[in-house]
Amino acid sequence: MTTTAAAAADLRAALARQLTADEGLTDPHWRAAAATVPREAFVGDYFREVPGSFPTSWEPVREGGYGWLEAVYTNQTLITQLDGRIHPADADQPVAGSPSSSSTLPSLVLRMWQQLDVHDGHRILEIGTGTGYSTALGAHRLGEENITSIEVDPGLAERAATSLKTAGYAPRLVVGDGLAGHKPAAPYDRLIATCAVRTLPYPWLHQVRPGGNILVTFSGWQFGYGLALLTVTDPGEATGRFLPGWTSFMIARPHDRPPRQNPTLLPGDERPTRIDPATITTWTGTWVAQLAAPSAERIGAGDQQILIDHATGSHARTQPDDHGGWTVTQRGPLRLWDHVEHAIEAWQAAGAPHQERFGITVTGDGQRVWLGDEDGPGWRLPV
Repeated sequence: MTTTAAAAADLRAALARQLTADEGLTDPHWRAAAATVPREAFVGDYFREVPGSFPTSWEPVREGGYGWLEAVYTNQTLITQLDGRIHPADADQPVAGSPSSSSTLPSLVLRMWQQLDVHDGHRILEIGTGTGYSTALGAHRLGEENITSIEVDPGLAERAATSLKTAGYAPRLVVGDGLAGHKPAAPYDRLIATCAVRTLPYPWLHQVRPGGNILVTFSGWQFGYGLALLTVTDPGEATGRFLPGWTSFMIARPHDRPPRQNPTLLPGDERPTRIDPATITTWTGTWVAQLAAPSAERIGAGDQQILIDHATGSHARTQPDDHGGWTVTQRGPLRLWDHVEHAIEAWQAAGAPHQERFGITVTGDGQRVWLGDEDGPGWRLPV
């Protein structure tokens, strides 16, 4: 064993101990996977955020350089691609861009595998191979013959395949649209998604067997996130609850917001608001606002918020008034702030709980997120 390999093994064991002590990694099967799967095989060069940069810039970090291996075994997300096309190898100085692929922090990956409630012999569909690290963990726990992983980006898929082979794993790898699933290997006992979606893809509900679980993060154009565990009740139908904690993933590319130009904020109807605009900048407040206005994007800060609806061109904007309150100006066929205000008030009336008090029901008639129970306040997800 080389010095580097020995150092990696020591760091890997230390990370597994840390995740057990600090992050609730209680399942011995997943602890063994964390202590065995070499994360360094899946993370070569990566990007590190430049502190204080605006717009955010990223500097490349080279594989094998000083501190590289220690960073690989730190419980952090490592960015491996920007804007769907820029890789660390393409840059010799800091570059601006939006992260489009990453090696997610190990505690989150392992926590999700643990939450998925897998058992020996279960067949898994993973949406988003990414670097392949999560895929390798699943293959270690369940056997490579039980793992099917799909990646939309051919370049990422090729690199993941090479990394998995190097690490000694050979699961079924598919290049394609993960939102369509992979019917040839169905039915699956479990589905786990490492990207976020605005609405649950119906093909998944026909490829996971009744009684099987789907673990997926819901998101949208206001960047609210909620991780849900659903059980398929019948083909095309499922129900579930949102889970404790804070989970975020990059949204699936077909579900990402369309490009927009800088908004032109024309005059509109003005009135006092009944809620503090800053409420929709909190973790669950953003989530509730997004449920109420699912085709709107949010920009702004604090008590000055702007909502712009991509479907209708409607917009709403808030500002402080002279009496310690706030006003809102709305324009367009959709009164965005009215919808958001009603949703926030319903959430606040229930005690402003975290998302774990929310659930979701999916049928052929649509997808509805509800608060408390199915008879409680609810909002339909976009179709």
